[in-house]
Amino acid sequence: MPGSELREPLEAVMREAGELARVTSRGDFKRWTKGHDNSPVSEADIAVNDLLKHRLGALAPAAGWLSEETEDSLAGRAMTTAWIVDPIDGTRAFIAGRPDWTVSVALVEHDRPVLAALYAPVTEEMFLAVRGRGATLNGATITANAGAALAQAKFAGPKRYLDRLENLSPNILPQPKVHSLALRLTRVAHGGLDGAIASPGSHDWDLAAADLLVHEAGGAMTDFNGVPLRYNQPHVVHGALIAAGTSRHATLIDLVRGRQTEFA
Repeated sequence: MPGSELREPLEAVMREAGELARVTSRGDFKRWTKGHDNSPVSEADIAVNDLLKHRLGALAPAAGWLSEETEDSLAGRAMTTAWIVDPIDGTRAFIAGRPDWTVSVALVEHDRPVLAALYAPVTEEMFLAVRGRGATLNGATITANAGAALAQAKFAGPKRYLDRLENLSPNILPQPKVHSLALRLTRVAHGGLDGAIASPGSHDWDLAAADLLVHEAGGAMTDFNGVPLRYNQPHVVHGALIAAGTSRHATLIDLVRGRQTEFA
């Protein structure tokens, strides 16, 4: 199975990367903004990115590379497999000293993830998944919550989406914001949430690891039409997404399909 032999080495790399970020956060580290949306970045993002590029390149030398903190090169990731990396997902939380930031890594083969790791260093949560082998949290198998009902189900996501969902299905239980999008989606995989929503504009590096973790935990993560995501394509930005256990996911898709304008 592709990725199986890399699971343990990847976990070691993730712990090294998380510790580098955690140590950096204890000092007076540099931070600045980038891009048209003035998104934050810190010296920890860059240091972790450089570490992961070196370590992951050694684990799979033939794999391409796509990272939030590396200038994208289609030629540099036009391979059968590619690493998709967010060195620190939830940089705002990292800078603010909050615990809900993560290191997110996935190995993608033929546009779908086959190996995933998500590490939350502050809370010491290590999520790992290999396609066809299930998902784990700190070594224990995890499973998305069963059931199709939306009443009393715990959801996290942008407030405007939760408000609209509550209008369609009263009695859902909105949960506090999780600043790392990858962690928000992965909370579905271990049953911390019954469902999670992402607004349009997320990138491959925000999603690929969480995608495999959710699916390997018996859940589903798709766009609002129920279509699975494809990764390492020329266009790496995605629309609005829903993650939930398979039965509840089907209920949600039936509810929101054709209502995208209401959720815009």
